[in-house]
Amino acid sequence: MTTLPFALYDAFSDTAFGGSQAGVVSGAAGLDAETRARIARELGAPACGFIAACEGRSVSARFVSPLAELPMCGHGTLGLVTRLVEQGAISWNGGDRIELELRLPTAMATVEISRRADGRPLVMLDVQTPRFRQDGLDMEELAALLGLGKQDYNRERPMETASADFVHLVVPVKDLAAMGRIEPDFPGLTRFCQAHGLQTVAVFCTEVEQPDHDLHVRDFCPAVGVAESAAAGTTNGALTSYLIRHGMVTANSDGMIAVQAEQGHEIGRPSSIRSLVTLNAGAIARLQVGGVAAKVLDGQLHLPSAP
Repeated sequence: MTTLPFALYDAFSDTAFGGSQAGVVSGAAGLDAETRARIARELGAPACGFIAACEGRSVSARFVSPLAELPMCGHGTLGLVTRLVEQGAISWNGGDRIELELRLPTAMATVEISRRADGRPLVMLDVQTPRFRQDGLDMEELAALLGLGKQDYNRERPMETASADFVHLVVPVKDLAAMGRIEPDFPGLTRFCQAHGLQTVAVFCTEVEQPDHDLHVRDFCPAVGVAESAAAGTTNGALTSYLIRHGMVTANSDGMIAVQAEQGHEIGRPSSIRSLVTLNAGAIARLQVGGVAAKVLDGQLHLPSAP
């Protein structure tokens, strides 16, 4: 029998039972694709991070959902990097900031880690700036699939598709009341996403429950195995880019934009996702998403040895 260290984190949450769950498996260099997939299905979390190597400031890893391997994963990165810091595999070396290189099979990203006043790591991941398009989708069909009426849309803002690591349909609605009325037809929404090449349907409004936040978000991802995501870094990166694209946020004197989003409230897993944008001549030069992660389980996986 093979034994591997394992932990479960609630990402984008200061406390257990909030945020989006991410499993982290250490010492995973020898696992094949089928074993990784079986572990991800066994754990059942929206994503599981497998750490193949951590050498200096370079981490090699993979992210797998219960359905497929993921090209990138925001909440998975928060759990994985927090795990490495807590294990001492990544050390502060007397400072309060660390920069890592995250190496994935098809991508490489920069991760910045800052030590908060309470000693916990704040993890910020560089993500791709999305490209936007208008696909002319049937808004009445989508409204019916979400359990809404056409009057619930925010008609002052367009529905657009944002394409980066994932493909998101950005859907602006009027207010929190509309967000609370959403009751998705998940089989129908899955078919809708598959028919139009979408991976998530990101519904948002600018009315919020918490005064220190800027967006209220619900992200539906049945096409990739998660009915509704409690917290999604890549989705919030796309939403922040949408806000900038439509002049809904302004930069500070340093050319920086910070957006704080709340998500997961309707499904009992409140989350807080931070997006940071560096502008250059009005265009996005750097897009980061992140937050903190809380550990809820720590133990070992017992796997059958290879024959």
